[in-house]
Amino acid sequence: MLYSFLEMSRAAMMPWRAAANATREALRDPHNPVADTLAGRAMAASADVFESLTRQYGKPDWGFDCTRVNGLDVPVEIETVWSKPFCSLVHFKRDREALAKVRGVAPEAIDDPVVLIVAPMSGHHATLLRGTVQTFLPDADVYITDWADARMVAVDEGAFDLDDFVDYVRAMITEAGPGANVVAVCQPGPATLAAVALMAEDEDPARPATMTFMGSPIDTRKSPTVPNKLAEERPYSWFRDQLIHTVPAGYPGALRRVYPGFLQLTGFINMNLDRHVDAHWQYFNELVAGDGDSADNHRAFYDEYLSVMDLTEEFYLQTICDVFQEQKLARRNMTVRGRPVRPDTIRDVALLTVEGENDDISGIGQTQAAHTLCTGLSDSLREDYVQPGVGHYGVFNGSRFADEIAPRMRAFMARHARK
Repeated sequence: MLYSFLEMSRAAMMPWRAAANATREALRDPHNPVADTLAGRAMAASADVFESLTRQYGKPDWGFDCTRVNGLDVPVEIETVWSKPFCSLVHFKRDREALAKVRGVAPEAIDDPVVLIVAPMSGHHATLLRGTVQTFLPDADVYITDWADARMVAVDEGAFDLDDFVDYVRAMITEAGPGANVVAVCQPGPATLAAVALMAEDEDPARPATMTFMGSPIDTRKSPTVPNKLAEERPYSWFRDQLIHTVPAGYPGALRRVYPGFLQLTGFINMNLDRHVDAHWQYFNELVAGDGDSADNHRAFYDEYLSVMDLTEEFYLQTICDVFQEQKLARRNMTVRGRPVRPDTIRDVALLTVEGENDDISGIGQTQAAHTLCTGLSDSLREDYVQPGVGHYGVFNGSRFADEIAPRMRAFMARHARK
């Protein structure tokens, strides 16, 4: 009922949104004598804020078609190289001839590392990691997992749970090729470690050269945060009965049972409600003052942040149970399709963990726990780094990531390259 009520509310708001759009455009028309007055700018700004807060945001585009190398543009083709109903593997294919030209080398001399970014499936689209991708593109051959919005996947495609997630990650690591560098951002950390452990135990020749976990809930018993405590304080039945809803008609996934993205977004916003209220008040003032650059930055952030996706019922509930309530991987009880996951079998895949000093989603120590599990790795194959002064998103995005974290990751990958 909640999902259907939301859709009806959105439909009811359409005339009001249309009126807000018309008001905004009329008040910004240079021929309108009110346009340059304080009252006119304030009314236009109010209409703009109203429209942005009531809009239904679709999946964002990647928004770039080139990367900068040695101060010059190198074209990038964004292509899907592997696909299943619940995920696609996206390759950011740089123009090899152009790349060779700007580097002053022959095309065949280019031997950049392969970086596979495992994006989180926790409510936002993979495009949230646009900055992460762009940071690595000048020096690496980059792939990313692009998880599907469950409401867009027809019911006859079947279920998708945490075991399926592990299978998908393993298949995409294989697609990226032997010796890749796997980077798991936040939520997929436990599943990615499980996939690599299974590959190691099988002596799979496609296993990666390195694995990096960034702000990941490997062991949520360490420095528990507000989301961790919520997951433990509420019984499993509460999550099942209160947070799972049916996709209404009008979507390809109608009748599928999901954890709606708008509920996840509500939780994220409530964690920092004052910050979001202040951001929109500042946005309003920027519009009134005519500060276009700052207003554009606000729009770019919230166009991404407010675009959310649904998760399948079985994936969400199994994640709550296995990762946040029972910590099965950390307690060495995790299985995938009945097969035990044994991180101690990993012996030649170098491990890097990255955490943020002020992370309020994955606390200090939760990601570092991967080192405790991977007992088969020598000290020479392990590294840990805690970035001062950043929260959760600063671990994988922003200036501190680009200037301080990414260089360490590149150096780590170079040291442990496996040809």
